[in-house]
Amino acid sequence: MRYEQFVFRGVTREYFGIWIVNVLLTIVTLGIYSAWAKVRRQRYFYGNTYLAGSSFEYHARPMQILVGRIIVLVLIGGYNLIINIFPIAGLIVMVGLLFAIPWFVMRGMRFSARVTSYRNVRFDFTGGYWGAFLAYIVGGMIIYMSAGILAPLASQWMWKYQLNNLRFGDRPVLCDPRVDRIYTQWWAPAILFVAGAAFLAAIVGVVGFYLFYELSDSFISDSDNDMSIFVIVALIYAGMIPFILLYVVCSLIYTAGVRNIVLNETLLDGRHLVASHISRWRYAGIWITNTLATVFTLGLARPWAAIRMARFLAAGTGLYATTSLDEFVGAAQQSGSAVGSEFMDVEGFDFGF
Repeated sequence: MRYEQFVFRGVTREYFGIWIVNVLLTIVTLGIYSAWAKVRRQRYFYGNTYLAGSSFEYHARPMQILVGRIIVLVLIGGYNLIINIFPIAGLIVMVGLLFAIPWFVMRGMRFSARVTSYRNVRFDFTGGYWGAFLAYIVGGMIIYMSAGILAPLASQWMWKYQLNNLRFGDRPVLCDPRVDRIYTQWWAPAILFVAGAAFLAAIVGVVGFYLFYELSDSFISDSDNDMSIFVIVALIYAGMIPFILLYVVCSLIYTAGVRNIVLNETLLDGRHLVASHISRWRYAGIWITNTLATVFTLGLARPWAAIRMARFLAAGTGLYATTSLDEFVGAAQQSGSAVGSEFMDVEGFDFGF
């Protein structure tokens, strides 16, 4: 069995040039250029992601992305208009959109797969509507209704829907991660969140009580009640920030762990094993420092952050090939499984879901 390592060869300086042009043209065109910007960005990242010496390719056309975005904007705008004019009707429309989201997700995944190729063999996605409904609507509901306890079950549904419906040409991808294994990645962030939340609640409670005690006199004597309300609301939001950061850190640790579990149980064509061994804590650290760098540089560090994360994920991902990868890809090409470019004309648009 031969191990093939994913490698990302992008360079910050190169991508910065693409990124800054994308940003400026998107602003000048009031967002219209964002579709072309996405194609340029994706082509750069796909083209610099290598496996066994060959890179991936991205074939989407900007107009398909632009039309998809216009459709989504029209739907969102129409929903907001209805809910402001007819609130009751807006609730009905909201339920309708809830059932429409799985369809958008399904079509978006199909589009993304079919515009991606490796050595001239296109990927494909065959997932149906109800699979997406179970994975994203029911799965999302059980996460919130169980306070996160059933998150591993929802993760299993989501990953199985994404990977079991993926095809490389006509070659299937098989993935059946066990829930008990996913739970092994759930305990640590769950305990960290509960313990951290209790600790933060104690600190926020003490600090809040002190501030309220110190400011209560000024509130009583202050004739400007609006200012008092503003201060109280600001303190409430400030108190929520540590909890949000704790939730983000725990979510990142869980996400990285599940990625390892799922990809390590994924087979391509029933014989080539995908591998993932990223460090959960390092993944969270890179994500957080990337976000901080992007915020404190007013977005200018965004290219550096994107390249840094892409390199990290590629370095932690590989493929154990039981036969020559050249032989496997050659067989996929000869079987006539390469999805033709005609798919791009009939299979719709990227809705960005």
